[in-house]
Amino acid sequence: MTHIEKLSAIRALMKEQGIDAYIIPSSDPHISEYLPEHYKCISWTSGFTGSAGTLVITLDFAGLWTDSRYFVQGPEQLKGSGFELVKLKVQHAAEYVNWISEKFNNGATVAFDGNLASLAVAHAIKSTLEPLNFTINGHVDLLASIWKGRPELPKTTAYTLPISTTGQSTQSKLDAVRSELKEKRVTAHLISSLDDLAWVLNIRGTDVPCNPVTLGFLYIATDKTVLFIDPSKLESKTVEELNGFGIEIQDYTDVRKTLKSLTASDRILIDPKRTCFAIYDSIPNEVEIVEAMNPSTLLKAIKNDVELQHERQAMINDGVAMTKFFKWVEENVASGTLSEMSIADHLRGLRAEQPGFKDISFDTIAGYKDHGALPHYKAEEKSNYTLKPEGLLLVDSGGQYETGTTDITRVITLGTPTAEEKEDYTIVLKGTIEGSMAIYTKGTRGYQIDAITRRPIWATLRNYGHGTGHGVGFFLNVHEGPHVINPSNVDIALQTGMISSIEPGLYREGKYGIRIENLVVSKDLSSNQFGDFMEFETITICYIATDLVEKSLLEKTHIDWLNNYNQWVYDSLEAKLSAEEASWLKEKTKAI
Repeated sequence: MTHIEKLSAIRALMKEQGIDAYIIPSSDPHISEYLPEHYKCISWTSGFTGSAGTLVITLDFAGLWTDSRYFVQGPEQLKGSGFELVKLKVQHAAEYVNWISEKFNNGATVAFDGNLASLAVAHAIKSTLEPLNFTINGHVDLLASIWKGRPELPKTTAYTLPISTTGQSTQSKLDAVRSELKEKRVTAHLISSLDDLAWVLNIRGTDVPCNPVTLGFLYIATDKTVLFIDPSKLESKTVEELNGFGIEIQDYTDVRKTLKSLTASDRILIDPKRTCFAIYDSIPNEVEIVEAMNPSTLLKAIKNDVELQHERQAMINDGVAMTKFFKWVEENVASGTLSEMSIADHLRGLRAEQPGFKDISFDTIAGYKDHGALPHYKAEEKSNYTLKPEGLLLVDSGGQYETGTTDITRVITLGTPTAEEKEDYTIVLKGTIEGSMAIYTKGTRGYQIDAITRRPIWATLRNYGHGTGHGVGFFLNVHEGPHVINPSNVDIALQTGMISSIEPGLYREGKYGIRIENLVVSKDLSSNQFGDFMEFETITICYIATDLVEKSLLEKTHIDWLNNYNQWVYDSLEAKLSAEEASWLKEKTKAI
């Protein structure tokens, strides 16, 4: 079926069932960012492959609501699909709900599949439309009957990690979660989010590309713990280990049966942002529901010393791969044989040579020239540029290692940079340095660091449309909450042990893009009569190109930081490189 034919088939079902508007979120029953093939509903329906968006289908209009990261990619992928791009004003906001309220008269019927919509999204739909006499049905899957050959749910083997890797036992983590539940006076808790489940049980899998997670639900009650999972994924030794912590194994599909058995004496905690509406709606009405963030989400974000030591080692291994990669690109670009897709494949191969490599942490963004101006660009056959010895190349990539998750962006010039390119690059670099050097008090929120990072960029009347940073998991999801470094007023303080990215950028549509990203760890600095102070430790180890720097735009503090950083990179990697590679890196890390 073509996308037009799929859209027609959906509309035919809408007419049959009296549905005026059908909503398809980009999600799954676990409210994941990255999805198993089975749940890539937006891609199958419209052709759009971005990681964030919502489709709204009416009988005379079909739109994709998405944010500024996809304003260029969206229209390209939607061509000929019958869908139009609708630009979100606020990232992740459910602005399509207001559009629906204005388009239809009272009495219209709006439907969605509750397995794909978070409770928070369902609340937004219902709270806006029900007062206007709309009928809302959150249990409608219009794709099931028309998606022929739909991929099955993955059945890959799940496995546990030793305490020597995690630094904390499963029992200790369960105790920590139960302590939080006791404080909130709840008797039960359901974890739907796959990275929270993975952290609590020290379990990993390969069900989702780039994310080392396994599909399941985790039910934690006062007196019992149940993992709902396809039993065929667990080897007998893993079952035995989990049983040893008092964890029962039940089939993945039995979770709603357990929830339906709850009684009026139960009080259950669920995270509205990380639990699907279908799960929520299976809880009996007489059960009190406490909507709050999963306790494990904050516990997981604060890395212990063992995790941080492993992460630092992963950064060295990743830095070796990155060094080999950029040397290879520089030496082969003139051949005319390199393309955006081929260099992404080569980088993956270099990472795969490193100890403990499991996967990449997201699809590599290799953006040459104007493709670099697309923050979430992924090269495909029809867009795949061949590299030439000219222009800028942006590479945003990462690896999943048994000892950590990496995420790094670098920009290099493949020829002689222009004055404009050097100025933009240097201004972005100043933002990266300012954010990395920030000293802040305990209790500081991400939006405050965001403003510090943007200050030198704003000072030149430039800006970028994405956030400055996100949390990063330990051998888990590359995007991890609850903390973020962006302009939104998320009320989560940066705490000791949290890993964040710092990644300001500048994008000139049709020309090039620049982003320089490192990962940092929040750590204690000092305490005095004025308060408790913190700082960042930069843990990413890869040289920052200096031939794009316009030194006159930097202050001495910036120059010192850059020189010290690049020297540290060389000192950290030299022993793991060949003599030729070390010599090449020594030249790249020379002080300016």
